[in-house]
This record gives sequence, C-alpha cells and structure tokens, in this order.
Amino acid sequence: MADQRRTPGSQTSLREANRGRIVDAVKKHGGLTQVELAGATGLSPATVSNIVKELSESGVLSTSKSMRSGRRAQYVTLAHASGLVCGIHFSQRHLRVALADTGLTVVAEHEMPLARDHRSDNEIRRVGMLLADMLDNVSAERDELLATGVAISAPMDAASGMVARPGILRGWEGIAIADAVERTLRVPVVVDNSSNLSALAEHRLGALRGQDDAMFVEVSDGIGAGILVAGRGYRGASGSAGEFGHMVIVENGPLCRCGNLGCLEAIAGGDAVVESLKSHYSGLKLSDVIVRAMAGDDVCIRAIAEAGAHIGVAAANVASMFDPARVVVGGHLARAGELLLGPIRQVVDRSLASRLAPAPEIVAGQLGPRAALMGALAVAAEHSSAFPAAGTADIRVALG
Repeated sequence: MADQRRTPGSQTSLREANRGRIVDAVKKHGGLTQVELAGATGLSPATVSNIVKELSESGVLSTSKSMRSGRRAQYVTLAHASGLVCGIHFSQRHLRVALADTGLTVVAEHEMPLARDHRSDNEIRRVGMLLADMLDNVSAERDELLATGVAISAPMDAASGMVARPGILRGWEGIAIADAVERTLRVPVVVDNSSNLSALAEHRLGALRGQDDAMFVEVSDGIGAGILVAGRGYRGASGSAGEFGHMVIVENGPLCRCGNLGCLEAIAGGDAVVESLKSHYSGLKLSDVIVRAMAGDDVCIRAIAEAGAHIGVAAANVASMFDPARVVVGGHLARAGELLLGPIRQVVDRSLASRLAPAPEIVAGQLGPRAALMGALAVAAEHSSAFPAAGTADIRVALG
C-alpha cells in the first residue's frame, strides 16, 4: 500500500513511475544496492527487486554481487555493455566531468569549482583521478572507455590544438590539450571551444532543434559564441571563429583580459557586471547579482540590462552578416532570464528594423550550464567507432 499511495493512477502508470524512480536513483548515485535503492526511492524491497529484475532483463540495468557493510548484496548500475564515453568541460572557474553509456545516457557526473589561476596539468591529473572513481562507481573497467570530448572555454587553434589567444585561459596557454588529456586517459580525445559544443548540444537537444542557421551566445564570466551555418559549426580558417566576446564595442574602452580595449566581454561579461556594482555593493558574486535582480533590486536589474544592451549591439552586427533565424543565449548570466534577454531582443529588433528579413528570435538555452558538457559527450560519440556517423546519433542525457 505504501508504494501505491506515493503515485496516483492506474497500476500501469504506477509501475512506469516506479521504474523511472529507480533508474533516476541509479543515475544520480552511479550505483546502489537494492536495499539502498529501496531507501532512496521509498519503494518496498519487493517492488525494487521485481523492477530491477525486469530492467536487467531488458538491458537497462546491470547487477553484480557486492559486499556492503560485511554483507553480500546485489549492486545495481546502468548497463553499459557497448562501452562508455567521457565528456569534460574546463572553464575559467569550473570543472565538469560526465560519463555516458553508448546511448549517451549519463551514468555518472561530477562538478567542482576551480581556482581562477588553475593550471592545466593539475586539472588534467584531477580528471584522471575523478574518472577512475566514476568508472569504479558504475562497475566499469578503463578499457570500456571509447573516447573523450573536451570543451575548453577559450578559442582553439585548429592546427596546433592549443588555446588560440593569450590571456583568456592563462593556465592552458601553450598546451596541446588533446595530447595532454590523451596521455592521462589513454583514449582518443577531441577538443573544441565550449561555445561551439554548446551550440552543437542545443542544436541536437535543445532550443536550436530544427534551426540550421543559428547562433549560441554564452554569457558567463566571459562571453563566446558558436555559429551554425547550414546545420554545421562554422569555425573559420584557423578554427577560432565565434570570438563574439572580443568584438570591440567601445573604442578605447575598458581593458580586456585578452589585452585589447573595449571588448564586449570587458563591458558585458559576468566579471564586468560584478565590477560595475562595486560602488553599490562589496563582495558580490555573479550569482548574487542575479538573485538580487530577480528579487527586484533596481541597481542589479539595471546592471544586467546594460550588459544585455551591449550584447544586443554585438548580436545585431553578427546577425547582419550571418542572418541567423534564432539566437540562443546560455551561460551563467542567462539565468537572469528576461532581465537579460529583453534588452538583447530590444536592441536587436531596433537595429535590424530596416532590413526586409525578420530579426532573429532571441531565446534562452534549454540545457543550462551543462550545454558544453553535453556537447563534449556528443563529439566524443561522433568520433568513436561504436557510434553512427556524425549528425545521426540520438543523444539522451539525464537532466536531473
């Protein structure tokens, strides 16, 4: 009776809900014993046992014998018989790592903050240790890992595989990133700019589905963009197209971390928004600014709106050249929703009002801060022989 009270409806819908509850719990924890599953889901041990048996027979779950607290137990993980792929996102201040099965269902995931001055060698070693733990948690061996995709929050030089512009991600300059990660993980590695991979993920899974000529704009500590032309990422001659944040918006404006003056990022990036509020508040982080703005703080609302207006100018300039049907805005500052999107949209619409073609839609991303990570998983899948050709893989990623 306890299980039935938790989920109303027919026996069929109840059973489906219980199956989903069990799969979600396994995804969240990487693996659990059946006793732990009962505790995590609130279902009876008998119900858990029956559903685990069904899902194991259908290839969704995998079970193995385990010793927990000195007692034999049935350990439950997601099935991954055909191999695994890894996605990694290195940004200025965060590291995200995910492990997915061959259907690109995430089976394990980890996120942690990084120091602003972090070093590539330290963080690559850290990923190696994290990945070993994640593989262990899902009862997988290292040789089951097929490929790894890496998203880097910096422009990438296609020929050298290095960060293309000094000052953007200082601890990563002069490093052949794919080679360095491959030496640690011992699997094929594909590296791309995080905005390009976010655009790929939104195109496959999110707000850019069905939009083959479009742009993804990432607004976090810095600003970047991924451009889609005829459904494919546009990277330019050297691979560093989409440096949206380093368009000069104000001549002789604020010094940017790239060394230029007046870049969009130096005026409208997350760090710039926080800096603009120092005369009003001290010790704020970007997340604090967003929370205050959404609670009605006029000063914070105005700071975000001003950033949005500058981003709108840059977006309108790009739209004049590439004519995207839709511009998706993601990244940390996009959590402010219409407080950011509204000013962007107003400036774009006003700037492009005189042309015959309609202005692009300005919408929020659907994949949140995990967009680049999901794109990294997608590109790993495309470069693994276990997957269909590029552009045909169906990506299924747990959003919980």
